[in-house]
Amino acid sequence: MENKGYTKVIAAGIITFRRTDRGLRFLLLYRAHGVWDFPRGRMEADERSWETAFREVGEETGLRKADLEIQKNFKAFEKFPYFRGKERIFKIIIFYLAETKKSEIKISAEHNGYAWFSYNEARHMLSRYKARVGVLKKALLYIKGPLPADGPPASS
Repeated sequence: MENKGYTKVIAAGIITFRRTDRGLRFLLLYRAHGVWDFPRGRMEADERSWETAFREVGEETGLRKADLEIQKNFKAFEKFPYFRGKERIFKIIIFYLAETKKSEIKISAEHNGYAWFSYNEARHMLSRYKARVGVLKKALLYIKGPLPADGPPASS
């Protein structure tokens, strides 16, 4: 996509998950007006994307780097244009994936709540953002690992 006339904004965040006796749970933060989302935020001038992701997750959830086990080789992107008033913005969001054992979150003042959702619940909560649902699906497939090419093993 040609970005002429657009202000480029880069943000980063972490899709955070836990393993529970009820299965995988994904962390979503509640902003307001029915908007649920992954912890994420705008990159500052001298930051790398992974630094932004850790900083934003820390600010928005209270989870520290030591609380998160980053999943190597996972990175997903969302890219989209939008308008802020008359300004044309082209936004790129870089998502990393991390597992945590912590269930308690300390949300920041910019959020009104949080919840740990199953994959299907999280998919429903994010459904107004088709690309975000795709990022969630990519994370689930990464966590679960590749399926055998031949299908399930034969019983003996």
